[in-house]
Amino acid sequence: MAERDIVIIGAGPGGYVAAIKAAQLGGKVTLIEKEELGGTCLNWGCIPTKALLRGVELLESVKGGEEFGIQATGVSVDFPKLMARKDRAVKTLVSGVMALMKTNGIEVIKGKGRLLSPQRIQVLDDKGQAVEYQARKVILATGSVSARLPIPGADLPGVIDSNGALQLTRIPESMVIIGAGPIGLEFGTVFAALGTRVNIIEMLPQILPSEDPEVASALDKALRSFKIQTLTGAQVKMIEETGEGKKKILALTEGGEKTFEAEVVLVAVGRKPNLEGLGAQEAGIQVGKKGIEVNSRMETKVPGVYAIGDVTGQWLLAHFASAQGEVAAENAMGREAQLESRAVPRCVYTLPEVASVGLTEKEAKEGGTDYRIGRFPFAANGKAVVLGERNGFVKIISDAKYGEILGIHIFGPHATDLIGEAVLAMQLEGTAQDIAQAIHPHPTLTEALREGALDVDGMALHIPPRKKG
Repeated sequence: MAERDIVIIGAGPGGYVAAIKAAQLGGKVTLIEKEELGGTCLNWGCIPTKALLRGVELLESVKGGEEFGIQATGVSVDFPKLMARKDRAVKTLVSGVMALMKTNGIEVIKGKGRLLSPQRIQVLDDKGQAVEYQARKVILATGSVSARLPIPGADLPGVIDSNGALQLTRIPESMVIIGAGPIGLEFGTVFAALGTRVNIIEMLPQILPSEDPEVASALDKALRSFKIQTLTGAQVKMIEETGEGKKKILALTEGGEKTFEAEVVLVAVGRKPNLEGLGAQEAGIQVGKKGIEVNSRMETKVPGVYAIGDVTGQWLLAHFASAQGEVAAENAMGREAQLESRAVPRCVYTLPEVASVGLTEKEAKEGGTDYRIGRFPFAANGKAVVLGERNGFVKIISDAKYGEILGIHIFGPHATDLIGEAVLAMQLEGTAQDIAQAIHPHPTLTEALREGALDVDGMALHIPPRKKG
């Protein structure tokens, strides 16, 4: 039996980052992956979807060129070429991860890993041949898979998940998306911008159910510019074929039944931990309702076994998985590290974008917190006006007594880039006044953050003063 220092099962943004960190700390690391390095994020999630979104962003810019005096005629979309560019971006980054494994001296084994015991791992290759390894420490990073919709017709041809959406060979004439979370809304934006008639159905009362209602409402209105129709508070009960090559979707609402027809149905109702065939429970590892249970050191209940990323069922975010991976690797290498998760950014790559960190106003209110709100619209920001992207706002939730930032929400241009400043401010337990007192460059979109921070005290400079009383 081959012996190893640290074995990591899964090479997504949690697993491969953990491997690099452990190698940097002097560990001899073996990384097991049954598919491509980079996991779902790089191959089927974050990267390919953003490559498509970049394409439609350029398309929208060209269409809006008339405002800038730029006349563009005969604009069309070469969908196969758009998809090919997406594939090239993925291939480039996968190659980059492979190079990082090599330069850090990390052994990569292609195959499916399974725990035989807390320190024994079996790896099956694509030919069914098995090799066993003995490891001093094990890190489980097997990620998540798309959740299935338990309704009749969910397995019909033309009913796809996010992986299927990335493999389409032509632009569908119509699409119904079930689920108005980040995945559903991002794909809805892409295909609506490409000309698909898109309807999005959400079971909960608002799109982006976990985000600030004010932001969700603003995004809902913005989606209408792409002719996206959203229906909330609706539960899909059945999908069936119409006999015309389309699908009929039956949804139940408080007002009664509603039906939709579409060429393609995209199921985007979330993801679940990938535990199949891992042998976690057989090895004595505690698995809860959300996933493998870990403490702040990323330790499972079994000594020497750690778990990170989506398989833990916490924040299903690539950057959170990477943060968990670094903590797990440090502890596996004998250091002391704990995960600090009070400032985890959440990003939605629609047009415009949504980004947030910390509490929503609803959460602050439900928690009995005495808070104040600062807002600033991008319509009053010089850079946003120059860009022609005036839709959106910054919203800052601040503790009323001490001024500490409780949450920041951005809806507007480049929100996912701007949120970095907000994350740093919260990580340092900063106040709205700390942001307000920092000199921000002009003209930039970051000035909207400063103005929002000033508005917490009603002192924003570039919007009219609040009405008293």
